[in-house]
Amino acid sequence: MNKRDPKIAISGKSGCGNTTVSRLVAEKLGLRFINFTFRTLAQEMGLTLEAVLEKAKDDEWWDREVDRRQVELARQDGGCVLGSRLAIWMLPEADLKVYLKASPEVRLERIYKREGGDRAALASFTAERDRQDRERYLRLYNIDNNDYHFADIIIDTDHMGPEAIADYIIETLQKR
Repeated sequence: MNKRDPKIAISGKSGCGNTTVSRLVAEKLGLRFINFTFRTLAQEMGLTLEAVLEKAKDDEWWDREVDRRQVELARQDGGCVLGSRLAIWMLPEADLKVYLKASPEVRLERIYKREGGDRAALASFTAERDRQDRERYLRLYNIDNNDYHFADIIIDTDHMGPEAIADYIIETLQKR
């Protein structure tokens, strides 16, 4: 591993803290933060996230474009922190692969705080999104995003704040 320019991949489902934690790790280490997602693509194209997710159900281009762009960015020279649902699978050469997990209840509360809305509708939307994501990843890449045992570290984020998680990731990286 190049200790000066590590590539760190951080994955987790919505509400697990991967975006927040990835950004913090990148800031603390002075690395590029890469978080190119459906949400980013939707904003670029002037669409809602829901519209992009609907299109992605029947058109592989959406997934492949997000994944292609994030991996392309991560593989540029220099270190980076790639935070995305599939980062640990899509960047196998990462120096550290981190999977963040959280209970459905904690995930829902975090999503509610971030996006607002009706909790029941958010719970339903999130569960359906998880199901659709898993089906798509299996179909497109033969990746089961519920099988993350190969990650270098798996962190249950239910009772840890983003700062503590970021510090733990950095400590783990420095010990390697």
